[in-house]
Amino acid sequence: MTRFPIMHCLAALISLSATIIQADELQLNLQKQQETSPASGRYHTIQQPANWKPEQTAIIVCDVWDAHHCFNAVKRMEQFLPNLNQVLKTSRDQGVTIIHAPSDCMSAYTENPARKRAMTTPKAAKLPDEIGKWCSRIPAEEAAAYPIDQSDGGEDDDPAEHAEWAAKLKAQGRNPKMPWKAQHPAIAIDEKNDYISDKGDEVWSILESKGIKNVILAGVHTNMCVLGRPFGLRQMVKNGKNAVLMRDLTDTMYNPARRPYVSHFTGTERIIDHVERFVCPTVTSNQIIGGKPFRFKDDARPRVAVMMAEDEYETNRTLTHFALTNLGHDFAVRFIYGNENDKYDMPGLDALDEADVLILSVRRRPLKTDQLERIQKFVRSGKPMVGIRTASHAFHLRTGTMPEGVTGWPELDSEVWGGHYTNHHANNLKSQVVGIEATKNHPILTGVTLPFAQGGSFYQVKPLDPKAIALLSGEAEGVEPEPVAYTFVRKDGGKSFYTSLGQKADFENKSFVRMMVNSLFWAIGREVPKEFEIPRSPIMKPGDWNATTWKDPEKPWIGMSAANLADQSLWARCLVPIENANTPVEIQSGHAVQVYCNGNLAERVAEGRWKVPQTALETGELNLIALRWAKVSDPKGDLPILTQGDHKVSIGPVWEICAGSGTELARLPLPAKFAAATDAISRKGH
Repeated sequence: MTRFPIMHCLAALISLSATIIQADELQLNLQKQQETSPASGRYHTIQQPANWKPEQTAIIVCDVWDAHHCFNAVKRMEQFLPNLNQVLKTSRDQGVTIIHAPSDCMSAYTENPARKRAMTTPKAAKLPDEIGKWCSRIPAEEAAAYPIDQSDGGEDDDPAEHAEWAAKLKAQGRNPKMPWKAQHPAIAIDEKNDYISDKGDEVWSILESKGIKNVILAGVHTNMCVLGRPFGLRQMVKNGKNAVLMRDLTDTMYNPARRPYVSHFTGTERIIDHVERFVCPTVTSNQIIGGKPFRFKDDARPRVAVMMAEDEYETNRTLTHFALTNLGHDFAVRFIYGNENDKYDMPGLDALDEADVLILSVRRRPLKTDQLERIQKFVRSGKPMVGIRTASHAFHLRTGTMPEGVTGWPELDSEVWGGHYTNHHANNLKSQVVGIEATKNHPILTGVTLPFAQGGSFYQVKPLDPKAIALLSGEAEGVEPEPVAYTFVRKDGGKSFYTSLGQKADFENKSFVRMMVNSLFWAIGREVPKEFEIPRSPIMKPGDWNATTWKDPEKPWIGMSAANLADQSLWARCLVPIENANTPVEIQSGHAVQVYCNGNLAERVAEGRWKVPQTALETGELNLIALRWAKVSDPKGDLPILTQGDHKVSIGPVWEICAGSGTELARLPLPAKFAAATDAISRKGH
C-alpha cells in the first residue's frame, strides 16, 4: 500500500535534484559574428545561449601582472580587477577550475601549493602539437584583415608620464621594459584549489585531467597574449576546446596614433570583433556575477546602433564605411543588418540594449512582430534617432500583404521624423541642396558648405509636422522645393534628425558626411565640434606603415610612386615563421640594397642573395624580414625567396611597405610575435 507514495517521493526528489543541477550550470550567452553572406565583409552579431557544467569549465587568468611597462595599461587593468576577482570567486564556488597564468613569473610561486599542483599534474597522454609555443594565427584568420596596427607595441602613454613611470619602476628594482614579477595582488589565489602555470603543456594537462571541455579567457592583452600564448585562445580553439573570451574584462595594447586612428577603446572593440568573427565567441562578466558588463571609467563614448536593410542605395556598404571611418574617435558603433535570406528578419537587435542612439536605413521591411516591438520600445523610450533616405518608409509595405507573425509600422514617418513621404521625383531630375535662412546657424550645419548637388532622386515629403524644423531645402527646375533635412522632437520627448539624402554619391560629398557626423553629436546632446577632420588620421610620415598586398609579381608595389619616395628608400617587411635556426637561412631578392632579420643586417653573399646571421633568428617564432631598395622601380619579378638547406619558399604574399630613410624600419620595438598582425605574416613561411 505504501509503494506508490514512496515512488512518488523518489520521483519528486529526482526532479528536484535535476532542477538543482540545472540551476548550478553556468548559463551563458555566447556572442559571435557571422558573415551576412559569403565575402560581404559585413557581419550579424548573434547571441547563442549555452549551459556549461562548472566541473567541465575552467577560467584562465592571462598575464594579470603586478606591473607593466605601459602606465595607461596598468591604470585600465586595475579598474576591472575587482570585477575579475569576483568572477573568479563566484565561479570557484560553483566548481569552476581557476588557472592563474602570469607569464614569466613562475619563480615567484615555487613553494605555492597552486604552482606545485600544476607541476605535479600528470602529463596528458596526448599533447597537441606545438602546445608549448606561441600561436600567431589559426586557419580561420588566414583571410582576415587585421583591424589595428600594433607594430609599435601599442603603448598609448603620454611621453612625460611614461618616463616618470619607467623611473618609478627602475627605482623599485624592476626592468622598465619587463617589470612584472608576479600576478597582481588584487586577484586572490586559492592555494587549496587553484592552479598556477604559464606553460602550454601543463595547462593542457590540467584541462585533460579534470575533463574540462570549456575554457574562458580573461585578462590582458587581447591582441597579444590572450590570443597568442600557449594557453591562449588560438591554441584552445585549434585543439578542440570550447573557448570564449570574457570581452569586458580585457584590454588591448593599441596606440590611437596608429591605424585605424580610432580611440583606444574602439581599437579594443575592433580586436573583439576580430575574435568573434575568426576565433571564438565572447561572454561578459555579468553573466556570472550579475549587474551590468564592466565599462572603463574613461570610456565616455555614446553607443550608436546602425541598422541597415535596403537593397536600392547600398547603404549597407556606404553607411558602414561612413561609420567605420568617421565615428571611431567619439562613438562606440554596433552594426545591425537585415537577414539577406529572410526579408522579415533582423538579427542582432541585442545591440539596442546598450545603444544611446539609432541610425536607421531600412526600406520597406516589415519585421517579425517581436523584433519590430523591440525597435518600437527603443524609440518610445525617448532615445534619439537619425534616419537617412528610406528610413521614412522603413517598415511599411507599399502593396501586398504580410505573412502571419509579421508587423509593419506605416506611422513611423509621422511619429518618428515628423515627415510625410509620398513618393520621389524622376531619377533624372537634377536637384540642388540649399540652406534656409532661419536655420542657417543650426549646430547640425557646422562645417557644411552650401549649396551642393544632391546625389540622387528628389523626395516629396511635404507637409512636415508643424513641430519639425527644416534645415536644408532641395530645389529642382519645374517642381516645388522640398525639405531634405529636418529635426523633430517626438511625443515621447526623443530627438530625431532625418535627411532624404543618402544616395551613394552623397557619401562622397564631404558636406553630407559632415552633416551626418554633426547630427549624432546633436542627437546625444553634445557640442558639435567646430573642426572635424574626415577621417581623423594624421598625414602619413616616413616610418608609418601601409599594409599592401603584393597582388602582381610584375608590379608588386601597387600604390607607390616616385613621388612617395623623394630622397628616401623603399622598405618592405614581412613576418616569417622559422622552425629551425640551426640550418643557415638565405634571402633571395633582386636589386635589394640591404636585407635585415629582426633588425640585424644580413651578409650579402652574391648578387641578390643575403645570408641571415643565425644569432639573429628566433627558433620556432616569427622573424621580421625587412628589405630596403634605393628606389621604387628596383623591386621586380617574383616574390623574395627564403632558402634553408634544400628547402625554398616564397615569402608573402602580404608585405608592409613604406618610404623611409632610417634603419628603424628594419626592427620592431618588441618581439615579432607580439607585434604580429595576421595579414602581415608570410602565408608560405616554413
